[in-house]
Amino acid sequence: MSDIEPAADTDPHYAFKPSLMGAASQFWLRPEGLEWHVRSATGVVPYAQIDRVRLSFRPMTAQSYRFLTEVRAPGARLTIVSSSWKSMFEQERQNDAYRAFVTELHRRIAAAGGTTQFVTGYAAPLYWAGLGIFAGTLLGFAMLILRALMILDWVGAGFVAAFLALFLWQIGGYFRRNRPSVYRPDALPRLLLP
Repeated sequence: MSDIEPAADTDPHYAFKPSLMGAASQFWLRPEGLEWHVRSATGVVPYAQIDRVRLSFRPMTAQSYRFLTEVRAPGARLTIVSSSWKSMFEQERQNDAYRAFVTELHRRIAAAGGTTQFVTGYAAPLYWAGLGIFAGTLLGFAMLILRALMILDWVGAGFVAAFLALFLWQIGGYFRRNRPSVYRPDALPRLLLP
């Protein structure tokens, strides 16, 4: 049996390998709470005791379409990732299983009636600082294009414009998905689920 296959019980289960070496991180939605096995640590967090759930988009070199759910409770900071390491150079997407597990987790947290905060993206100070740097970089690229056009360097202007378009598409999408906000557990943000 692989170390990321679910046990033979009927409770919803999700597992992923956070690194190539080592055991899988495993999670079960038990009637009493979220059970987790991460590295050598295990535990059960009652749904009503979960303080905060944060959804975000976090691409990596090996996986450019990767989502995270961070669960924080007294004594536990858990991360659930939408992809799993498959080989040294490849991460496997687990979109359907991740989406189903995270959706059911939210349903159970809401049913428990706790005071959980549901937030998206990065913390506001980090997000806005990063967005400011991104905007400054875009302005720098625009100035380079303008300068190239002024000296009639069409190839240079085209090269910088192509790089600007790629940069805007990649990093702009990252900032669009990770905008800090709050959401309801019955209305998960579509941009932050695969």
